[in-house]
Amino acid sequence: MPKTNYWADNYVEKKTSAITALQQIKPGQRVFIGSSCGEPQHLVSELSKISVRFTDLEIVRLLCIESGPLTLVANRSHSQQFNIRSFYLGSGSPKKIAQNKRFTTPINLSQIPYLFKSKAMPINAALVQTSPPDDFGWMSLGVSVDITLAACESADIVICQTNQNMPRVLGNSFIHVNDVDYIVEYDEALLTIQPLPKLETANIIAKHISRLIDDGSTLQTSLGVTNQALMVCLAEKNDLGIHSQYLSDGLMLLFSMGVITNKQKGFNNGKLVAGSAVGSNLLYEFIDDNPCIEFHPSDYINNPSIIAQNNAMISLNTAMAIDLTGQVAADALPYNNYTGINGLLDFTRGAAMSQGGKSILMMNSTSDNGRKSNIIPNLYDIAVVVPRGDVQFIATEYGVVNLFGKTLQERAMALISIAHPDFRDELFSKAKELNLIDVDRKFKQAIKSVYPLKYEETITINKIPILFRPAKPIDERNIQEHFYTMNRKDIVSRFFHEKKSFVHDQIDTTFEIDYINDLTIVATIGELGFEKVIAVGEYYRNAIINVAEIAFSVSREYQGMGVANILQRKIARAAMENGIKGLVAYTSPGNRGMIKLFHKLPYKIKSEKEDDMIILNCLFSEPKEGKE
Repeated sequence: MPKTNYWADNYVEKKTSAITALQQIKPGQRVFIGSSCGEPQHLVSELSKISVRFTDLEIVRLLCIESGPLTLVANRSHSQQFNIRSFYLGSGSPKKIAQNKRFTTPINLSQIPYLFKSKAMPINAALVQTSPPDDFGWMSLGVSVDITLAACESADIVICQTNQNMPRVLGNSFIHVNDVDYIVEYDEALLTIQPLPKLETANIIAKHISRLIDDGSTLQTSLGVTNQALMVCLAEKNDLGIHSQYLSDGLMLLFSMGVITNKQKGFNNGKLVAGSAVGSNLLYEFIDDNPCIEFHPSDYINNPSIIAQNNAMISLNTAMAIDLTGQVAADALPYNNYTGINGLLDFTRGAAMSQGGKSILMMNSTSDNGRKSNIIPNLYDIAVVVPRGDVQFIATEYGVVNLFGKTLQERAMALISIAHPDFRDELFSKAKELNLIDVDRKFKQAIKSVYPLKYEETITINKIPILFRPAKPIDERNIQEHFYTMNRKDIVSRFFHEKKSFVHDQIDTTFEIDYINDLTIVATIGELGFEKVIAVGEYYRNAIINVAEIAFSVSREYQGMGVANILQRKIARAAMENGIKGLVAYTSPGNRGMIKLFHKLPYKIKSEKEDDMIILNCLFSEPKEGKE
């Protein structure tokens, strides 16, 4: 087609109907179709109508669930007219994927542009959708830049559907009129997706992971995270930044609340950076010509070395299943966009490389209406998406654990502790069969207890943030180290005799607890998974008299800071809420610290001496005068 030097003249010459443009496609060619909500629906619909004239036409796309006309083409993939090649890195378990998984190409999203540009997978024609040209002839790929830009730059023929409804998004998102071959003007509503259904388990998981995200962090969120869960998790944060594969309505809402400012990203400061937008028409209006938003192709957005340049990069993604060694399977949900799985490993690794970064995978503990555990012994028949060596934080509605740097036994115990209680005994037995747990370790009913998140609290003392929380079965080593570092005097005060060993069988009642009849609150510093226990507070319920015996220990360097008093207040609150009548403490007459601590309780204190011991006790029904 002849060209002039002026883009507007070229535009007029290139403007044609969809049928005329599509007739340039020949049988046996490879055709790329624009991704996700940027799908050129009119072009695809017209392509479907003339499908009888093609044989062995290969359609290349990102695999996604959508309501657009590409499904018309996909439904013909069994015929001689079309072969659908879908890029998909997921485990391929959902029925709709499994039945056609032989046509999927597993690949990270960051690598697809190179696949096109290197001609390793030559593209004969690209069907894309853009905004109308601006005064300089530039057309924005709008809601879908991801791999679409690379396809446009690599294809032999580019057929462009211009749509007045396509937002003009800034960044590296433009193609020029002079660089396309055919232009089809056709206005239609963009594809949208409905908000994910509200899931109470998602909100509980959000509460668990909220404390892992600091103010000033940079976030990537998958489309599997509900808007409501984002609010629960992030609404109270400050100066968050975004570097994400997708923008969603939830992120737009956080931006409007002032939670997202992009001021402390350390890279692309002030810019909300993404590759695509998937959501409502309101979201598409928000990104239109918005100077604080930039879209870039996936070899930039999903490049782990680029991701790692962001300050405290946090990746928030959903998983389908995990085995007891930490191998992760991932598939998007039926009502979700499947393309997000292709970027999962990119962001998992990029976040891990970032200074202060974290990779967090979230999942429900069960599926199939609670009949199936999503934490399983091994992934022998399910494809692995995230290798065990890349996994860091795993969260379910029963807690969050950090698998990074952990032994296989530590991983197995950690994952069992956040599995659904109904499946923990079976997982424990399977772990022993697989030699992941010491065969001599016994299963105790306490391991089936539900972690009481409500008792978690971070308190800053002398500029040191200290997390007070219930102990978990995975705290065994940290508690052992706490006891081993105590001096002789403190050991005698806590255990009433000298001790030089704190092996599992001697201290298992400290961390294998049911949180009701026995409870341990630990004070920790440092990152989850690598915490240092600086203090331990415990109660043991005497079921006969319904009173709980309490005991405390505080590392020498943290004594005199009020840590024990905080532990005692929390122990007393938990005991009262669990229906216990009061507290009792046994100590020596010389342990003035314990005696003084107990008297700080807001209840009438009774003291009596028995042999060489002091017995202190109180009832919650008897407050001190003036404390009612």
